[in-house]
Amino acid sequence: MRKFLVVFEKTKTGYSAYAPDLPGCIATGRTKSETEKNIYEAIQFHLDGFKEEKVKIPKMKAESEIFVFG
Repeated sequence: MRKFLVVFEKTKTGYSAYAPDLPGCIATGRTKSETEKNIYEAIQFHLDGFKEEKVKIPKMKAESEIFVFG
């Protein structure tokens, strides 16, 4: 089992998402739920491509933290 950080961003027309540890792995959608489905499929497609090409799958390096300011 592998874990990858996914970043979601609100856009003018919906949402976008990307996985920092998988360059080029992005997805969009009208809703966050649709974008979650799309990025999951995009990551799976990306990983399948690595396996097919016999390329080592990168390990998760990205981290996130939320800071709250008053």
